Amino acid sequence: MVQSAENDDLNLLVAVLPPRFRDGLRIQPSETLLEIVLDLGRPPRARYVEAEEALSASEVTTEDIEHVVARVGEFGDDNRAGIERTLHRISAIRNRKGRIVGLTLRVGRAVYGTIKIIRDIVESGQSILLLGRPGVGKTTMLREVARVLADEFHKRVIVVDTSNEIAGDGDIPHPGIGGARRMQVATPNAQHGVMIEAVENHMPEVIVIDEIGTELEAHAARTIAERGVQLVGTAHGNTLENLMQNPTLSDLIGGIQSVTLSDEEARRRGTQKSILERKAPPTFDAIVEIQSWDRVAVHANVAETVDALLRAQPHRAQNRWVQDGVIAHSEVPIRPASRPNGRDRTVIPFAEYETVERLEPVASDIRRIHIYPYGVSNSRLEQTIDQLRAPAEVVRDPRTANLVMTLKSYYKRRPPAIKDAESAGVQIYILKSNTAAQMQQCLAEVLDLRVAKDPVSSAVQEAEDAIKLVMSRSESIALNPQNAYVRRLQHQIAERYNLGSRSEGREPYRRVKILP
Repeated sequence: MVQSAENDDLNLLVAVLPPRFRDGLRIQPSETLLEIVLDLGRPPRARYVEAEEALSASEVTTEDIEHVVARVGEFGDDNRAGIERTLHRISAIRNRKGRIVGLTLRVGRAVYGTIKIIRDIVESGQSILLLGRPGVGKTTMLREVARVLADEFHKRVIVVDTSNEIAGDGDIPHPGIGGARRMQVATPNAQHGVMIEAVENHMPEVIVIDEIGTELEAHAARTIAERGVQLVGTAHGNTLENLMQNPTLSDLIGGIQSVTLSDEEARRRGTQKSILERKAPPTFDAIVEIQSWDRVAVHANVAETVDALLRAQPHRAQNRWVQDGVIAHSEVPIRPASRPNGRDRTVIPFAEYETVERLEPVASDIRRIHIYPYGVSNSRLEQTIDQLRAPAEVVRDPRTANLVMTLKSYYKRRPPAIKDAESAGVQIYILKSNTAAQMQQCLAEVLDLRVAKDPVSSAVQEAEDAIKLVMSRSESIALNPQNAYVRRLQHQIAERYNLGSRSEGREPYRRVKILP
């Protein structure tokens, strides 16, 4: 992934330092400097990507701190200030009397190219939540999202900027957000109100918001999403499961409520009578877990993932990374550590295998279809067609298409493109989610192709199907012969449903029998 950063204003940050600290500062290459720390009575230090170094042997004095404070903007209620028309952030540490005794001068950069790894999700119009540890690049990616949607897709983008974190200090926003408009937030406590004001007063198509952290902000985010505005934001937490365990922010993924089942339903599901379920549609359609600058995990359908977690069912996230400048991806199983419903979960150790299903060779006489994707990722669809060697191609003009592929949420809105396609008699295929698996299923059905299923996946599905029959009929069912690893998976699935199981027969014909 090609990235470039604007570092021309780094000298403005260096200029606010006391002169005696500047000589020890290493600013070439400039992208390695992360922050400068000034603590009263201690030597000043510079933190780089690879190490931390002292800027001087002498200690920081009160005069040194006052020198910096006098040359930056005013500190707000959150003890943050900036340098006008830059992205640098200066954070203060105060003593009990309110006097500043420490400063952290963090380098801010507008890095271009960071969203290439999730560009297909951004351009789909879905609401996206970015998760990740502090300093991993959430705000940098958010800034780039605002610029791309405003400048390349010509959308009306409003950045709700608390502490001037996204668009820099001062009344004129940093060019890193492109043509997006910026609404400043006077105090962090007012962020939720500005979010609603942005929608009501300025008719945005996209709202960009950093660090959704309170219940009021979560409710404001839901209000925005329900009005049909694309919402792109960040929240505290490394993974989706962290979000589910946060009672303040769980509303972002639909909220979680306790439900009491009847005896019969609990027995059918193989669960306790009191369980947890999602109580509403998620605010965000997709969640991106940022693991590093060049690696993310994508949950393309938040509703399905949350439901699977609450039901202790295996689910998959799509890992994406940069390899030799090219975006690569694979769908791997997620193994949650504990059952959200309060008891230990049987963890199914799925093998780390690619889940892309490959088609058998296609006969040359099968008709070629022209697909117009509406709200569906063009790049992902093209990649799926290539991987499956399907006789299909993606077209940009709906008038040349004989099939329109779209999502349920888009189809419900009945946009002009969908209406025109229906009037012209063009076949419309509605995907449940914007995933490669759904696209593969569409191509297989439309072209009547045979799909070679992953053997482990098929064996797991066979066990699930057999368990349903055993629970309804109260009779044993023998599964197909499998190797020892797959048999162990099938035993664990039976245990999860509180059913018995045993292996019988000799290799290579040894199989699992599910017992009532």
